[in-house]
Amino acid sequence: MKSLSPGALMSYGLFGLPMALLALPIYVYVPQFYATHFEMSLSLIGSTLLIARVLDAFFDPMFGMWIDKQRATNGYSLVIALAIPLMIVGFVALFHPPQKIGTQPFFWFLGSLIVVYLGFSLASIAYQSWGAALDQSKAQRTSITAVREACGLIGVIIAAALPSFTDMSALPFLFVLTLLITAYFLFRHAPKPELSTGAAFTLSGLMQPFRNARFRWLLAVFILNGIAAAIPATLFLFFTNDRLLLQQYAGLFLIVYFLAAALFMPLWVVLTKRHGEKKTWMIAMALAIFTFVWAYFLGAGEIAGYAVICILSGAALGADLVLPPALLAVVIGKAGHIGKYSGTYFGIWNWATKLNLALAAGIALPLLQWLGYQSGGNNAAGLHALAVGYALLPCAFKFCALILLWRAPLNHV
Repeated sequence: MKSLSPGALMSYGLFGLPMALLALPIYVYVPQFYATHFEMSLSLIGSTLLIARVLDAFFDPMFGMWIDKQRATNGYSLVIALAIPLMIVGFVALFHPPQKIGTQPFFWFLGSLIVVYLGFSLASIAYQSWGAALDQSKAQRTSITAVREACGLIGVIIAAALPSFTDMSALPFLFVLTLLITAYFLFRHAPKPELSTGAAFTLSGLMQPFRNARFRWLLAVFILNGIAAAIPATLFLFFTNDRLLLQQYAGLFLIVYFLAAALFMPLWVVLTKRHGEKKTWMIAMALAIFTFVWAYFLGAGEIAGYAVICILSGAALGADLVLPPALLAVVIGKAGHIGKYSGTYFGIWNWATKLNLALAAGIALPLLQWLGYQSGGNNAAGLHALAVGYALLPCAFKFCALILLWRAPLNHV
């Protein structure tokens, strides 16, 4: 395929904005939203998120295989078009529960999550597979991922800034507006990969990615690294509100964090072209560990210290967003599975992403409650448990991911 123009890259990448605008609030804002408005316990919120994610993730590999078959006749556009109404209905319902929902909003919460996750799964698997099929050259594959993730970071920054200007009820409206606009550019102006025949819908086809040794290594690294990122994302508002007592600056910290990721993203692209994805990702992991461990030592009111941590760990996040999908695309290509099994690979990849987030919510929140932490409380033991869970536990997972990546046979992909 010929080199993609900046306009073509942007038409593809823009759709990443509303996808991020949907994903971030569910794990950053939703737990506190339902805890505050409906007095749901952290254990129930975490369990609900875990149930919804597990149910959703169970079907992702099968969705991926179905998407591979759809590509043979309709490309990826039809799947995304089918997913859009589901995302809209589920996301709007999540932030606009009925006023008379009662004292047990569990079923509304769970139902809304399942609908929005179903739409998000279909759209994200098709969207990522679309990008992987566009170009396999080393110069282009990181650029495609970088543009998509940079647009996603813009969506994240908007989601982080919005609570400073209005309440959460405006977020679904903004999501729907940007989703429809960027979908238009995706369908009408984004480059289309060549149609090819997908693999048969069989158990053997579903297991094909696991027969790829490079993919097994990469998936293991991705899961460990993803858990390291998911835990602080889930605990962020609790940490800033109760440990740092800086609730009024929470949105600003998120903006700084994701803005740093966006600004440093070109640096990771340049380093990747010189050193390759594996070595560059290892550098970013080391930076993240060295930086984030200091969050454990922060106390109430330490704005400057936490801001520095947000900047440097945000810079490392840029590599986490760009490099794993780029590595996955080339692993698929080296195996000769582009088009035939792309959706299946990304279905499993999305399953791993959701597993990370579900484990973070389903284990970290109940564990903290068991250790004595309560949202809004000032118990010393509970706040110490929060600091350990927010800062030290993610660094331990990140270190394990770094060691595994160092050993992984991904040097020459």
